[in-house]
Amino acid sequence: MTTNSLNALSDQSPTNWLRVTRYTQGVIGPSQKMLGPLANGGTLVTGTPPGCWGPMITPSFQGGHEVTQPVAIEGAEIGDAVALKIQRMTVTSFATSSGVMKFVEGRYTGDPFVHKFCAECGTEHPASHVEGIGEMAIRCNHCGAEVNAFRFGHGYVIVLDHENQVSLTVNQDVANRLAGNASEMSALPELAAQHSILSLARADMPGVASRMRPFLGNIGTTPSRDLPDSHNCADFGQYLIDAPHRYGMSEADLHAAKTDGHMDTNAVREGCILICPVKVPGAGVYMGDMHAQQGNGEIAGHATDVSGETELTVEVIKGLTIDGPILLQNLEDLPPLARPMSALETQKVRELGARWGQRDIEESGPITFIGSGPDLNAATKNGLQRAADVTGLPYDEVLNRATITGSIDISRLPGTVRVTFLCPLNVLDRIGIGHLVREKYQLG
Repeated sequence: MTTNSLNALSDQSPTNWLRVTRYTQGVIGPSQKMLGPLANGGTLVTGTPPGCWGPMITPSFQGGHEVTQPVAIEGAEIGDAVALKIQRMTVTSFATSSGVMKFVEGRYTGDPFVHKFCAECGTEHPASHVEGIGEMAIRCNHCGAEVNAFRFGHGYVIVLDHENQVSLTVNQDVANRLAGNASEMSALPELAAQHSILSLARADMPGVASRMRPFLGNIGTTPSRDLPDSHNCADFGQYLIDAPHRYGMSEADLHAAKTDGHMDTNAVREGCILICPVKVPGAGVYMGDMHAQQGNGEIAGHATDVSGETELTVEVIKGLTIDGPILLQNLEDLPPLARPMSALETQKVRELGARWGQRDIEESGPITFIGSGPDLNAATKNGLQRAADVTGLPYDEVLNRATITGSIDISRLPGTVRVTFLCPLNVLDRIGIGHLVREKYQLG
């Protein structure tokens, strides 16, 4: 974002409510014009198109998602943090498709998510259209050649029951019918530019039932330099290091710029609070990549990407300098050892202490640090170090607390994790989020 556009935003009166209906076509960073400013405490509503497969099969995209135009938040300055309190999250797609991906060699440079071209006419990021259904359906507007850089290794089509929050994969005949009405079944927003993945109609796994449990896979604040939106993290982001395209950068530049918005953490759902770093003036809150469901790890590499609507409120936390997200999970999503003790359990702990002469009992609350890296070991170390850096607790103490009052949980393979533990409330107060933890978990 330019200095002039920042000044123009600062001259505008903050609004208390804002709806976002425009998207960035795969890139997030300072070059994207921000909406707003949204008042500190204001409400943000977004309608988001699917992430991953739709943008992947749309060659004009330069990233793997289609996230919302960023929003400036009143008073958010570099070195602050912004708390996103998710009030509502609703799936709007009626069906989607996903599966294990394969690349088509000769149709990309370095990274098929970022730099695609038509193998027939050589056009980079060509405009394209859908002809018919199936894996040959994506066609270059310039020469008519089939141009998709991705294939399914194994795929499925799944229909969704919003009211009862269940879903079911379907057979090839149903998949073909859905493909004939792909945009409507995907409920693509009016201004979305992606092709619907339902057009490919890959149905290898019919009859599998699953519960719906929607969450956002990519949500946070704008990185300090332009990045493909799906690479705003350390594991996908590692493919930008010395890459042979315009988004190639050094490892140091990547880690300085990214905000780890793309974390595919299935606990980032209705009711949670996500605290994000501010690395550009105004923060630039954006979101996308809603999933209808996903287990820990996103084992297949992709899950059930859907259109949806999200409503949240924002709160600026002055002076909380963090390198990546902090998550206050819903109580039922917390690891068992990180859940606050009940009144009865607390009474029994006091009685235990009295028997042994330990009168002082720490008051604490749950906190989760997102860690990211090229693999799970690096991501775990990163999350633990972030926890130590932000709280001021010794690193070894964080290890002990995560062991007996928390857990390490995989968010995404190959390298995004959750580091959760019970943290002393006086520490949470000192860093400026004690009030959020008390409110979230109803602590005295």
